[in-house]
Amino acid sequence: MTEASRRAIFKSLLAGAAAVPLAGQAQAVAAQVSAKAPETPKWGRGIEGQRKADLGDGTYLNPIVAGDHPDPTILKDGDDYYMTFSSFYSYPGLIIWHSTDLVNWAPVGPTLFKPLGTIWAVDLCKHNGRYFIYIPAAPGGGDWSIYAIWADDIKGPWSEPVDLNIRGCIDPGHIVGEDGKRYLFVNGIRKIRLTDDGLATDGVLEDAYQPWMYPDDWITENFAPEGPKLLRHGEYFYLVTAVGGTAGPVTGHMVIAARSKSIHGPWEHHPHNPLVRTLKTEEPWWSKGHATIIEGPSGDWWLVYHGYENGFRTLGRQTLLEPMEWTPDGWFRALGGDLSKPLLKPKGGKLSKAGFALSDDFSRDRFGVQWAFHDPKPDEMTRVKRDHKSLRLTGRGTSPADSSPLTCAVGDRSYEAEVTLELDGAAEAGILLFYNHKAFAGLGFDGAQTCTWQYGEDQAWNRQEVASKTVRVRLTNYDNVVTYHHSVDGGKTWVRHPTRMEVAGLNHNVFGGFLGLKLGIYCTGDGAVTLRDFSYRGLNA
Repeated sequence: MTEASRRAIFKSLLAGAAAVPLAGQAQAVAAQVSAKAPETPKWGRGIEGQRKADLGDGTYLNPIVAGDHPDPTILKDGDDYYMTFSSFYSYPGLIIWHSTDLVNWAPVGPTLFKPLGTIWAVDLCKHNGRYFIYIPAAPGGGDWSIYAIWADDIKGPWSEPVDLNIRGCIDPGHIVGEDGKRYLFVNGIRKIRLTDDGLATDGVLEDAYQPWMYPDDWITENFAPEGPKLLRHGEYFYLVTAVGGTAGPVTGHMVIAARSKSIHGPWEHHPHNPLVRTLKTEEPWWSKGHATIIEGPSGDWWLVYHGYENGFRTLGRQTLLEPMEWTPDGWFRALGGDLSKPLLKPKGGKLSKAGFALSDDFSRDRFGVQWAFHDPKPDEMTRVKRDHKSLRLTGRGTSPADSSPLTCAVGDRSYEAEVTLELDGAAEAGILLFYNHKAFAGLGFDGAQTCTWQYGEDQAWNRQEVASKTVRVRLTNYDNVVTYHHSVDGGKTWVRHPTRMEVAGLNHNVFGGFLGLKLGIYCTGDGAVTLRDFSYRGLNA
């Protein structure tokens, strides 16, 4: 039997999907999957049913920022805390988040609008009343360099990027030495002096510290000393570093530390390295690393770092908070233990707002905070027009692989999203789960039939007739199993797409790139699509 024949038979078997009412669909999907899934930890319930860390009883359950928020860099600024993360190919990017209690976080807004290619681990700091973000980037896929942006108000406006011409380096970490001079530490671990304004170099890149090396028989991805974060506390400078590789085997990534009385060394290894590490696959958080030490509201101390959620690498690396303490010998140790259990919240902080609604009627500009183009061209925003609670997106490219989809990060294990698509001209548009141009899944419409995207390809054999230029489409992702529905009568009746998809493999360990699987909306061809009434709800209860 030929492959074409096999597909034809398969298509005929699937064609029986019929119109079904809205009620019960998400529950039916959950019933089919939940029997196989482990018991879900009991997070707090936030806006739209999104999970949140704060349990409302003086405890919290990690993550503190769910979803794809890796390489956290955190700043204590009086009674306020600010944090941002690697934003990779999402633009606008580098969103600042705010908290007053270290557990509940909400976005302030984006800081980077000029595309610089993929953005890796940055450093947020404040010096002489001015805020800085040091950014490793490789514009156009060329050489890596370190850039800087600055602002006199954390809310902006932020400057255009300044190239510091620190070539071949990533993961900057800012510190002021005992000499009052400013320095950046980078992967390696190397350092370079900056000018007093922090916007140029004032020296040469030099070796700074040879990191502690773990035993050769430990299972790691590679040595990869990176993510240096520095703190001056008492008579010492403390250097916290990630080694072991950020992905690959779950036991690889780890947190190590060293200290010195001078920024120029010599550096003394922490006697109990590593301080944080995943030891076995049964743990709730994998590949834990890239930590920063931060003082809590009442003077206690914490580690902020990232990790993959067991079974949900699709969500990317998420932000975790673990208590630590200083020991009498001038070192520190982590105290969190089993992060699958609730922990006591930091004392003394004022309760913060947690998260934000993802449902969007498109009446306000939410680019950067919620929506971002993936790897946009310089003119990408010219594709967007907002009018009368709608967003019009002009077509580009021939498939999600070359159309720069509009993406939205999510932090729930299971969720449901809907949007109404109104097609204009020779356009195709649809909803996606998008990892990168090689890895995505979704359902598209062209006014006559569907287009099924699976394995990053058009499954042409799986066309379904939908003769309408206006369609409401629903995507339900329940523990990495995806179901699609569409409606042509405004949501009164729904048709289930005949194919369900399992998407757990759409993650960094398969496709590289260090990304998370995001909701996406694409539009290709010579026309446009008008988006209305995007809705979201978490299904983690």
